[in-house]
Amino acid sequence: MECKVSRLADRPGMERAVREMADSWPRFVVEDLVGNAHFPRIAAELPEYVLFAEDERGEVVATAHSVPFSLAAAEGRGALPARGWDGVLVWAFSDLRHGVRPDTVSAISVTVAPGAQGRGLSGVMLSAMRDNARARGFREVVAPVRPSAKHLEPHTPIEEYARRVRPDGLPHDPWLRVHARAGATIESVAPVSMTVSASLDDWRRWTGLPFDTDGDIEVPGALAPVRCEAERGYAVYVEPNVWMRHPL
Repeated sequence: MECKVSRLADRPGMERAVREMADSWPRFVVEDLVGNAHFPRIAAELPEYVLFAEDERGEVVATAHSVPFSLAAAEGRGALPARGWDGVLVWAFSDLRHGVRPDTVSAISVTVAPGAQGRGLSGVMLSAMRDNARARGFREVVAPVRPSAKHLEPHTPIEEYARRVRPDGLPHDPWLRVHARAGATIESVAPVSMTVSASLDDWRRWTGLPFDTDGDIEVPGALAPVRCEAERGYAVYVEPNVWMRHPL
C-alpha cells in the first residue's frame, strides 16, 4: 500500500480525521482512566508527536502517537516505570506543565485501521515515529509494548511470554518482533501498565459476558484475566506491557 505519512503539527486540519479513524482496540482498553484523561491531549498539546498515514484516496489508515518526557534528569526517575503506559503519560504531561526539558520519547500507540491491517503499516508508522524523534534531536525512543498475541495466553506470566523467542532469535510475539527488527531490545516488563476498574454492568456491556461469579475471568482481547468481585459489584483489569528501547 502506497501511503503518505504526515505530522499533525504540519496539517492541523486533519485532526478530526485522525481522531475518528476506525480501530480494533477491545472496548474495555479505551476505558483506562489515565488514558482517557491524557491521550486526547497529545493531539491538542503535542501535535508534532502525532503522525498519520493516508492511502491513495486521502483516507487516514494509520496513526502513531508518542510523547517526550524526562527519564534521566527528573527527580525520582531513571528507570522506566512499572506503571508503563499510564506512568509515562503522567510523566510526560507533568513535565510539559512544569517546563521540564525532555530527554526521551515514548511511543504511546501505533494504530492501523481494520481495513488496512496486514500490509506492514505498523512497521511503517513505527519507523516514522523513530525518524520523527531523531529529527527532533532525541537519541532514544522507548515503548511500553502491548504484545499482540498475548491475549491468546492470558494466564502465561508476562515475564515468561516476553522472553520467548523463535529459532532465529527474534521474539515469539509478532508486535515485539516488529520492534526487535527495528533495532529495539527488551528492557523490562511493566506489570501494571494500564488499569481498568469498573462496575459489573460496565463490564457486561463492554464484553457481553455475565460477570456473575467471583474470580478470574478470561475476556477476549485481554492480556491477563479480569478479576471479578461479583458480591462487591466491580471487576478490575490490570494489563502488563513490555518496555522496549530503541536507540536512534
